[in-house]
Amino acid sequence: MGEVIVVGSINMDLVSKVEQFPLPGQTIHSHDVAFHPGGKGANQAVAASRAGAVTRMIGAVGSDAFGQPLIESLKQYGVSTEGISVVAGVSGLAFITVSGSGENQIVLCEGANGQVSRDRLNSLADSWTEATIVLLQNEIPWAANEAVLERASEAGARVFYNPAPAAAVPDHALAKVHTLFLNETETEAITGQLPEDTASLEAAAGQLLRKGARAVVITLGADGCYYADAEGARLRLPAFRVQPVDTTAAGDTFIGAYAAAVQDGKQPEEALKFAAAASAIGVTREGAQSSVPSREEIEQFLIGR
Repeated sequence: MGEVIVVGSINMDLVSKVEQFPLPGQTIHSHDVAFHPGGKGANQAVAASRAGAVTRMIGAVGSDAFGQPLIESLKQYGVSTEGISVVAGVSGLAFITVSGSGENQIVLCEGANGQVSRDRLNSLADSWTEATIVLLQNEIPWAANEAVLERASEAGARVFYNPAPAAAVPDHALAKVHTLFLNETETEAITGQLPEDTASLEAAAGQLLRKGARAVVITLGADGCYYADAEGARLRLPAFRVQPVDTTAAGDTFIGAYAAAVQDGKQPEEALKFAAAASAIGVTREGAQSSVPSREEIEQFLIGR
């Protein structure tokens, strides 16, 4: 079995809990503050590893006090970290505010993530031959993502791309993407279509498929997810009903678990259900990586559902 390789961000999340988000210019009190290892790339790597995939992380941390704990956290969850560089300066940081309803607002400081370079990734020639799935996001420089798209597609790996934070994706890049993962905000920003019903979901996914992506997954929070692929398959799956505590890494958990399920040979519908279960468990827990469930927990959750 090959590896799931994740190329992306590694952050320390500084999480502040409030009853309600502040209004512009308003000062409010936080009733709890915590530090959690995070970053979309690292979260997805932990989710893939916890869900059973052999997983490797490629990225960068700073030489500050956060760098080594971030690497150790990934190791703790079984992720290979030999592809992580330690660079001068600060590690990536995410300032997260979580409301009483479990929703979140996030401000990013890229730190070391901004130093993940095309040259560094091109030097990892052997990495792509070991990968069957490569996960990408938008928290490292676009030039680095392009290098991965080129090398991974040349090696025959399937690229799963999550364009978050949302940014326009060039058509030539979409042609190298196997599966594109977007939430509602990213879908509207990239396609101009707000995914509010079946027609708009079909229109948004169709636009991306025509530009070259081979499959599209649109996550809809409590309304589940929608899947479309170039072979004509269309799936709409409901979400599992749970009481959310912290939704910070919900999307990353979904993507990492889906990658692990596909790596394990599951077809899209079964993989989506597996990923939805992982995400549902995760939002009932606090933190990013610390909220990610194991494969055994996901399988137990799915029994009888």
